[in-house]
Amino acid sequence: MKKDIYVVGAVIIENGKILCAQRGSLKSLPLMWEFPGGKIEHGESPQQALQREIVEEMQCKVEIGEQIEHTVHEYDFGVVHLTTFYCTLLEGEPILTEHIAFKWLAAHELPSLDWAPADIPAIEKLSKVTL
Repeated sequence: MKKDIYVVGAVIIENGKILCAQRGSLKSLPLMWEFPGGKIEHGESPQQALQREIVEEMQCKVEIGEQIEHTVHEYDFGVVHLTTFYCTLLEGEPILTEHIAFKWLAAHELPSLDWAPADIPAIEKLSKVTL
């Protein structure tokens, strides 16, 4: 039986654009794009985990808004349960610490990137909205 992995992703919006982050070549899902975030630790709410992860990964603070999507996707390494939230930058500018690149894209441009499969339902939903 595969391991369940509970993760959160931040859809950070600034000036009508969404922050997209590219995974490193040595990580699982190499070079794929994702929303920044990470694993929910024991005792954390999804929102607490997301705030912590954005400070760790991007060295900035966000305000977390409403949930966008919850996706369950089975990979070879486990079953990922991804919850994405709308976020707004409160403090700082994103700095790469875990990722190799990031881009700010309009919602309709999101499908142009090679996204991690668990992110696709959120991409499909976001690509239809006006920010």
